[in-house]
Amino acid sequence: MTSKTLRERLRAGVREEILAVARRHLASEGANLSLRAVARDAGLVPSALYRYFDSRDALLTALITEAYEDVGASVAAAEAAVPRADAGGRWLTVCRTVRAWALAHPAEYALIYGSPVPGYAAPEDTVSPAARVLITLSGILFDSAGTASQHAAIPVRPLPAAVREDLTRLMNHWPGELPETQGPPSYEDLLAMALTLWTHLFGLVGFETFGRLNDMIEARDEYFDHQVQMIGTLAGLTAAP
Repeated sequence: MTSKTLRERLRAGVREEILAVARRHLASEGANLSLRAVARDAGLVPSALYRYFDSRDALLTALITEAYEDVGASVAAAEAAVPRADAGGRWLTVCRTVRAWALAHPAEYALIYGSPVPGYAAPEDTVSPAARVLITLSGILFDSAGTASQHAAIPVRPLPAAVREDLTRLMNHWPGELPETQGPPSYEDLLAMALTLWTHLFGLVGFETFGRLNDMIEARDEYFDHQVQMIGTLAGLTAAP
């Protein structure tokens, strides 16, 4: 592998400085970024910034991708440190890590999980980073598929045929190797449950991050753990007290 040239290193440094400035603007002004203001605060003329990001949307895409990768990597690293047999502990760790990341990065969380940015359409290359947390959650269920407890955890209510078709399509493009399962439940049933956990988790985190619990709940840590463990029981994921 050849090392980067000086020119490449300088370019990467300038690009990172632009992103750092953009993150500060994101925190103070929201997603309505001004390229001219970002260029000014990065010590560049606007024409120079366009050599790195040719539009506001390109800069937003870089920030969005970076945020998805950051929360996804944080979750994957924390979850990987929990013993594989401890499915409940893995679930609780994922939840706590998502919450910690959101509270430490509220502007980035709002960018990727808040209201859509007017006039912006995320390109397809943001899909894979956006799915990282869901993939980690799904892995917890896939790993435990076929055990007695997991059989009992998947609801008996059948998936609507159209939804099962959607989930089958997603499974056909699933990254990496899937563990062997004796089934039932099917991978589609497990993915449906993972989506349920995913949406419940981010709804709970969003309520706290966006201040919906203000003047209601003061014991935030205890409340969060209680809520996610109740959610986890839907899939038979119970962590030790």
